[in-house]
Amino acid sequence: MGKRRAGRELLRSLSKKQKKHLREFGEEHPFYDKVFACCFIGCYCCCCLHLCFSFQSEDSEKSSAESDSEPEVERVSGYHKLLATLKTSPESESEEEEDESESEEAEESEAEMESEGSQETGEREGGDEDKKDVPEEEEGITDTAEQTLSQEQADGTDTSCDPRHGVIEEFTDVKHESEFSLETNFMEEESGDCNADRRESNPFKQHMDKELEEKEIEKMSTLPKTSSQSQWPRLGQLIFSSSLEKHKTLKADKEVDVKQLHLHKPLESTWPKVNKQFLCAVDKPTDSSFTPLQRELFCIMNSYRDLFYPERNALTNGEEIRYAYCLHALNHVLKANAQVLSNNAKRRDRKPGTDTDDHRDQGLTRPKVLMIVPFRECALRIVHVLISLLEVNDKKKIDVSNKKRFKGEFGSDPEEKPPNLKRPEDYEAVFAGNIDDHFRIGVAILQKSMRLYAPFYSSDIIIASPLGIRTVIGAEGEKKRDFDFLSSIEILIIDQADIYLMQNWEHVLHLMRHINLLPLDSHGVDFSRVRMLNLNNWSKYYRQTLLFSALQDPQINSVFNKHCFNYVGQVAVRNVPLTGSISHVVVQLPHVFRRLEADSVTSVLDARFQFFIDKVLPEYRDAIMSHTLIYVPSYFDYVRLRNYFKKEDLNFTHICEYTKKAAVCRARRFFLKGEKQFLLFTERFHFYKRYTIKGIRNLIFYELPTYSHFYSEVCNMLKATDSGVDATWTCTVLYSKYDAQKLAAVVGIDRTAQMLQSKKNVHLFVTGEN
Repeated sequence: MGKRRAGRELLRSLSKKQKKHLREFGEEHPFYDKVFACCFIGCYCCCCLHLCFSFQSEDSEKSSAESDSEPEVERVSGYHKLLATLKTSPESESEEEEDESESEEAEESEAEMESEGSQETGEREGGDEDKKDVPEEEEGITDTAEQTLSQEQADGTDTSCDPRHGVIEEFTDVKHESEFSLETNFMEEESGDCNADRRESNPFKQHMDKELEEKEIEKMSTLPKTSSQSQWPRLGQLIFSSSLEKHKTLKADKEVDVKQLHLHKPLESTWPKVNKQFLCAVDKPTDSSFTPLQRELFCIMNSYRDLFYPERNALTNGEEIRYAYCLHALNHVLKANAQVLSNNAKRRDRKPGTDTDDHRDQGLTRPKVLMIVPFRECALRIVHVLISLLEVNDKKKIDVSNKKRFKGEFGSDPEEKPPNLKRPEDYEAVFAGNIDDHFRIGVAILQKSMRLYAPFYSSDIIIASPLGIRTVIGAEGEKKRDFDFLSSIEILIIDQADIYLMQNWEHVLHLMRHINLLPLDSHGVDFSRVRMLNLNNWSKYYRQTLLFSALQDPQINSVFNKHCFNYVGQVAVRNVPLTGSISHVVVQLPHVFRRLEADSVTSVLDARFQFFIDKVLPEYRDAIMSHTLIYVPSYFDYVRLRNYFKKEDLNFTHICEYTKKAAVCRARRFFLKGEKQFLLFTERFHFYKRYTIKGIRNLIFYELPTYSHFYSEVCNMLKATDSGVDATWTCTVLYSKYDAQKLAAVVGIDRTAQMLQSKKNVHLFVTGEN
């Protein structure tokens, strides 16, 4: 009885995630095993370059000391002791005590700040911030580590080579394999669209059946693109570009008839019902099916041109856009599968001995659509939209396999988020729901059924995060890596691309380098059914890329310009901001924009650093210029500045996205009291936390922020300083001619043109809504 009672007490002390892992695997999660903690963190750093850099530079001495003192003998896991004796492990108790002490330290630090007059809502307990708000140095790893094994079970491919754990078979839905196989199924007559793919005006047939010649391929590979401009009512200024001479500019349709869009039969009836929520918000709607934004976006999507839309806003039009590209992706998949199933019936009914080459309707692998989204919540919403579009009415529900498991792993628990957190509206919209950024799932759709957790090679749609797809693709030299499933992707959708700049943009570039390559294995494909474009390795010239972002950035532009080869052409929305975010600064503050000269884009990093330490920093070394916050967008610039400040023995403190919560509280307290003259502050920390830093009197933007509204947010932090004097506030901004897009988003296009023409420093005094 004593052992049983002790076991119950220990089980009560476990968190939900620990209980779930114990129930599923019968052992402690590897992250909670102190023996392997350092090994696991090192492996995870290999997947995140920023984290690896921080870990080496900030805690190199600490980690080396810990590794020297770490015993080589493997300790017995606390969970194994629980299973064996049902007695509490003293090792697990010590771990809990360490966690409690760290949490208490953070709470004491924050409480000390509050006693000095800090009354900000939602930051009363620095140690109680929601874990999922920011990937910090250890807690960010904890979040991912706690969910890793359960995520891997849900993935659609074999990633047993993941270095973070041993060989583990992932969960894949095998029992529905024959039901969702394209090779063994045939078109149901009542499903409808047997004859739709024969219509000559069908955009799907026109795009996929186009046979390019080698001369055209060579022209697209060598010649520059020709471009033309067009003005649309809702999207604004569009740039049409193409490498082929036969270039036609689209015209915006004022009104669209759903029947003229050549949608698959079920979608014609379900789309108006599903999209009704957005139509109600439109004043005097001229279209019964699309909002003005959706109508113009879908007009471009349905023409199978590449599209870059840099004005996605999570608060206003984010869901409208999601519904539009889900409609296009599902329409493409249903038409492609209907063509295969229809040809299956023809091949079945043909006479023996007859052979034909007319049934080339497949790629080298089955996946046709790849959707890249930042968080699990986004994947959850996409699947819900797809299900709604397939359900004709409430009586005819489609069969969705593994739906319960999907909701459990991609849904969120409302109780996990503390109710006292108060953040800006755009922050709440971006970080709503489950914000885990390591996931991937295969979706198979066949007529009236949907299969979640389908193996990738049996999937039609793959939904993944950049990190989730990167861990499958692997790196050069790894024994087990797989990217063959990307060989025949026909539609690539990258949504919320700006968020990947805050995560790890290298994962996106890694994906673009491995998409539409010839597979290394046949994977059981029937080569008599493979299109010639795939056999010729011309898949990338037929792939449509849809890129949505909240801003224009050189790195995002580079992906669209250098990795999109669609033979139909590209369409980019290029609207210039008339007024910048500086108009939203509500404090009376003089803004000094200091221009630095650089010969090239590659040399601007060194030029900015040298300009800062030679021209800007000496003006702030005096003690009278205390309370100076230095806003640094790039983490690598932050490390460079931090190392220089240490070398020069300057009185400073620093906060980045990997700083522990207790250290953040201490840094904020020291800066508020004036004990530290400088505060180095990274953009990614602001993106994930949105803390109000108090005590700022002097503000330096080492580089213009990635998000333009961050400029006004940081400037408005000065009003939170009770003891500050308005006349002593200063704001200095460093910029170069290569920062034209960011500069226009902050000061507006007119001022940007003047500032780029003049090589003198520009002084602006902004007050209120100017």
